[in-house]
Formats: sequence, structure tokens, C-alpha cells
Amino acid sequence: MTSSNASAGRREWFALAALTLSPLLVAMDITVLYFAVPSIAGALQPTGVEQLWMIDIYGFVLAGMLITMGNIGDIIGRRRLIMIGSALFGLASALAAFSTSPEMLIVARALQGLAGSTLMPSALGLVRNTFHDEKQRRSAIAVFSIGSAMGVSLGPVVGGVLLSNFWWGSVFLINVPVIAVLLVAIPLLVSEVRTPKAKIGSFDVLSSLLSLVAALALVWGLKEAATSGIGTFSAGSIVIGLVVAAVFVLRQTHLSHPMIDPGLFRSRGFGPTLFLTLASFFCVVGFGMFTTQYLLEVLGMSPMEAGLWLLITPVLAGVFAPIATNLVNTVRPAYVIAVMFLIGVGGFAAMTQLTVDRNLLLVLGGAAAIGVSSSVVLPLLTDMVVSVAPAERAGSVAALQRTAQELGGAFGIAVFGSIGAAVYGSALITDLPKGVAAVVPEAARETIGAATAAAGRLGGEQGAALLTAARAAFTASLTTAALVGVGVALVAAVVTVVRLRHISYAENGSTDGSTDGSEGGSADGPEKGSADGSEKGEQEAAQEPVPVADAESRGNGVTR
Repeated sequence: MTSSNASAGRREWFALAALTLSPLLVAMDITVLYFAVPSIAGALQPTGVEQLWMIDIYGFVLAGMLITMGNIGDIIGRRRLIMIGSALFGLASALAAFSTSPEMLIVARALQGLAGSTLMPSALGLVRNTFHDEKQRRSAIAVFSIGSAMGVSLGPVVGGVLLSNFWWGSVFLINVPVIAVLLVAIPLLVSEVRTPKAKIGSFDVLSSLLSLVAALALVWGLKEAATSGIGTFSAGSIVIGLVVAAVFVLRQTHLSHPMIDPGLFRSRGFGPTLFLTLASFFCVVGFGMFTTQYLLEVLGMSPMEAGLWLLITPVLAGVFAPIATNLVNTVRPAYVIAVMFLIGVGGFAAMTQLTVDRNLLLVLGGAAAIGVSSSVVLPLLTDMVVSVAPAERAGSVAALQRTAQELGGAFGIAVFGSIGAAVYGSALITDLPKGVAAVVPEAARETIGAATAAAGRLGGEQGAALLTAARAAFTASLTTAALVGVGVALVAAVVTVVRLRHISYAENGSTDGSTDGSEGGSADGPEKGSADGSEKGEQEAAQEPVPVADAESRGNGVTR
């Protein structure tokens, strides 16, 4: 091993703690708005369209700008970009907190999304360059990924606590002190990583625009399909996104310094790893809305109670993720990942047994199995993605995987949502007494939330009959959607074993297969730390006053 694989010390682990705040904040702001919408609606009086944009604009901008910002971070320095992004995120959060109109809040949320797109890939890229020892890097990525998962889970809880004591703007203003800590800690703890321009080239505006259009069109089309069904606009948007994505990929093959190197896909594990990332988020994000609505609408929990119960998932993930990270040092990671997907299969199978009766053990056990499965799989997949890429492209590749997560989540919401809506509407019509069906508004036939509100307005026996039928219909839609989850998670487990079993982290392990590219028997194995590679790395390091990311420093003991 070269010196680039030296063990991290106390400073590096403190740096990880600071860097993990970034994905936690970004993820938390995806869900923190869920419980605040009624309060915001009461204060700002938005139209229905404006309210949707308040919720969605953050995720749209975040997904669309990830690849661009990952590339910019690789060019100008990831620490510099994360500092700029942190400052913008803090300012945008304050702007959102004190918004006086729907338009002002929408703009503030868009700026938050833009800032968030700088934080995620830059932070992960810095983690990759801070931890050079392969075992420590996997542990660091596990902590980083758990931080992101905890942000999603903490969002509703933090929002519920703040809304119980303060005005709605507090759900955004809480970001400001955390950003202040980041702005102080990052310069003190994290070293800048700047790559010589000759190795990475200049910023490609056209590729950036293509990636932006492709991601926005795909995410918008999938979300529109989830809310309104497959129609001309949603289908057209998805087709446009796929075509533009194909043009983006084609352009990369003709550039001397591509934004995303197509050669990475010649590594046998790279493409399947991105697919499995997408599949994991398809399951956990797509089905997550069913779990939340079941707790709120069927079991009648308050938002605070439901949020606290769902904290079981990140707690268990914090226990099992480090175990899995250590286990892959002796067991091939494909088998560990496949077992975790099978645990997800078990969680979905448990969900197929739910009824309208209160069975907390079954619903929370199923939700925890699904959530822990994704939370443990993600850091292992993330390590595979960033380890195969040259260190100078860590930000761009991290952004590509994060984009796969966003697309997987949007696709999951579209598929699970469409199936659930179809089953719910059909079951509700079947179960409703004829006298009640005649007075039920159309919206109640589409969502259980609207049905619950309509039941409250009707009152009496009609209201009770509608509420009973809606809860039974929603439970039927949940169990049907869970069957889809069983199938997807099972396919993911099979793909993992078939396509990733050649990867081994075992020390002195042998390669079971070669890459499909020109690198021969190992994509980034220990032999990369040979005299040839280390001599070149030392020469390049001597040319820069700050740590320089070079392709040869990516040796990490992984045989492929």
C-alpha cells in the first residue's frame, strides 16, 4: 500500500461529523414541510398550484442540478463549493422563514434546492478524499449515508415539535444555526482537494444544460404521473427526459474531459450498482407514503406520534449499517446486499398482511425492515460507485448516484402511487353503500385524506360509513402495492448476486472476473498502488500546494 492509504486520525473523524451535517440538512428539508403545509396555507393563502410548487420545487431543482454541481465542485474545489452552497442554503432558509407571499416562498425553496445540490456531491466527494484506507472509508460512507436517512426521518419529527411551539417559519429557520456551525467547522477540519486543470478540463455548459433538462423532465414527468396518472404531458416529459439523457451520454463519449466518463460503465459493477441504487430508493421512497398515510389515516395517529414511531428505522439502521460495513471485509458484499434486499422482501410481505385493525408490531416491523434494508444497502453501493471512479471525479460520480436516488424515488412514487390510486378508487366504490356513494365528492374517491375530510363534513352514519370504507379501501391499496415491492426487492436481490458477486473486499483476495474495459483484471485493486502509480502520484502532489486527487490514488483493496 502507498501512503495514500494511511489511516485517518481524530481530525478526519471530526471532519466526517461536520460533512455529515450537509446530507442531514438537505434530506430533512425534503420532508420537514409535510406537516407545515396547513399552517403555511393558512398564513400565505396559496392557490392549489402554488402549494404544489412550494412542496415540489425543492426536489426538482435539487435533482436537476446535482450532476452540474458535482462537476463544478471537481473543477473549483469541493470545499470551496460546499462553503458557497452552505452560505446560500442558510440565506435561502432565512428567506423561506420570513416569506410574506407564496411566490416568495417558492423562490426561497428553489434557492434551497440549488444550494442543496452543491452540498450533497461535494460532501461525499470530500469524504472519499479524506478517508484513504478502504475499511475506514466504508465506515465513513456508512455514517454519511445514515445521516441522510436520519434527515428524512427527522424532518417530520422536527417539524412537528417546532410547529407545536413556534410559527411555521421555524421549520426553515432551524437550518441557520446548523449552517453557521458548518461554515466554521469545514475550513478548520477539511482540506481542499483541487485537481490540475489539465486532468479535468473546463466546465462544459452544454453538458450541464443537457443533464439539467434530462433530470428535470424525468422527475417532473414521473411525479406528474403519480399525481394525475399517465397522460400526454407526463408521458411526453418522460420521453423528452430519456431522449435528452441519451444525447447527454452520447456527447460524453466525444469529449476529452467528459462530465461523466462513459468508460466507468465498462467496469462490471458500475452500471448494476447505479441500477440497484435506483431500485432501493424505488422501494423505500415509493412505498413510504403508504406507511405514513396508514398510520395517520387508518390508525388515526397524530403526526407527532407517527413520526416518533417511525424513528425506529434510523435507530436500527444505525445499529446494522456498521455491522454490514465490517461484514463485507470477510463476506463478498454482493451476498450482504442481497440478504438486505431479502429483508426488504420480508418487510413488504409483512405489509401485505395488514388490515384496518391496529397491529403496531406488524406495520412498524414491516416499515423498519424496508427502511433498514435501504439504509444498509446504500452505503455499500455508494462505496462501490465512488471507489471505482478516479478521485478527481468523485464529486461528479457521487452526483450521478444521487441523481439515481432521486429518479428511483420519483419512479417509485409514480408506480406505487398509480397502483394504489387504482385499487383505492375501485375498492371504495365497491364497499360504499349506495346511499352514501351518491353524496361522496369526487376527491374522496381519489385519496383517503379527502375521504376523511368528507366524512367529517357528512357526519352521522353516512360519515362513519364513508370513513370505514375509505380505510378498508386504502388498506387494500397498500397490500397490493406491497406485492409490487416484494417483486422489485426480489429482482434486486437476484441482480445483486448475478452482477456483483465478482467484487471482493477481502484482504489479499483474488479477482473472480475482469472488468470489461481496458484496465484488465482489476478496476481499482491493490496493484494500483505499485511503484508506477505511487511515483506518478508523488510527482503530481509536488506540483500542488494542496492535496491533489489523482487517478492512481484510488487503489483501495477492492478486487473486481
